[in-house]
Amino acid sequence: MSEAQLGTRHHLSTAAAVDLLTVGVEEEFLLVDKESGWLADRAPDVLSDIGGHEHDLQAEIALSQVESASGICVSMTDLHRQLSDARRVLADEAERHGSWLIASGTPVLGHGRPNALTPLPRYSRITREFRALTGDLPVCGCHVHVGLPDDEARILVCNHLRYWLPTLLAIGANSPYANNTDTGYASWRYLMWSRWPSAGAPPWFDSAADYYAARERVIASGAALDIGMLYWDVRLSAHQPTVELRVSDVAPTPADAVLLAALVRGIAATALASGARGREVPQHLLRPALWRAARDGLEGLGVDLVTGHLAPAADLAGALVRWIRPALEVAGDYELVDESLARLVLDGCGAARQRAAFARSGSLDEVVRFLGAQTRSVR
Repeated sequence: MSEAQLGTRHHLSTAAAVDLLTVGVEEEFLLVDKESGWLADRAPDVLSDIGGHEHDLQAEIALSQVESASGICVSMTDLHRQLSDARRVLADEAERHGSWLIASGTPVLGHGRPNALTPLPRYSRITREFRALTGDLPVCGCHVHVGLPDDEARILVCNHLRYWLPTLLAIGANSPYANNTDTGYASWRYLMWSRWPSAGAPPWFDSAADYYAARERVIASGAALDIGMLYWDVRLSAHQPTVELRVSDVAPTPADAVLLAALVRGIAATALASGARGREVPQHLLRPALWRAARDGLEGLGVDLVTGHLAPAADLAGALVRWIRPALEVAGDYELVDESLARLVLDGCGAARQRAAFARSGSLDEVVRFLGAQTRSVR
């Protein structure tokens, strides 16, 4: 499809673009033992006793992980309620089994033993094919889904989201510690996850056909077993009619996850309303920008993808909000985003909050306790 065709097909009013879009969020969490703070392989126990709830609560690849998935949402109020309720259910059940539910991209503490994986044939095959890469698990992300009407619209939105991946990573950075060490990064999870051969920023695509051809080539190479293992930072969902943003660490609180979801929907609506194909950032600039965002988070410097120069990451986040403000206002999300981002700049991203907890106590054990309390927060 040509640029003119794409623009004509998807050039909508901002209000019409917003009306098309629904959102959903998947959150991955760690289970840690309340006494030791180490990972606890208790997902089967935690999930087996949960029943009769509206929430979609599932196992993940590691036995020390659980996942929640919201339903399809139109309002951010509904999304916040669903995410808060799911965290409460999981946290309550985890505590019944001597564990804390932890929203952190990586485990704070570790004790050197291999991580136990959920005993399913798929995960066994992943271990055989990808070998020591599974030793970096578990890591936990926040995946935002935006429902879109057709594949060409989804590719249009993917290309726009691709440009903002570093800023969204900086906003969602929440994994400074790993295995008893301050890594020096705001999102160590992103660096670890990027080692997988099908992970990282996707190419810029001309069309849905271009996307599907690239996906098949990745699978044919063996770098992904199937479309579910296409781990690009933004992709077409393998099972839903959505674009899925996967670049961010699991959010510290439901409010942080809702901020991310509102930003992603705002980008999608702005992309559809503009009809423009999005800026084609070369990989040799985008990859360093993602590394910088993973290192510095929201508190440091990011790469301005227009100039290629360093700029305060908070200023780049502000530029994003200004660009999508009309869509946020139509959706009724502008005040939420403006206030949430201001709070994030003041209090720090998740990584900064973890480090502040360590600074107060000098103890990584206290960081784990802080995370246990923060994860349950309804803020």
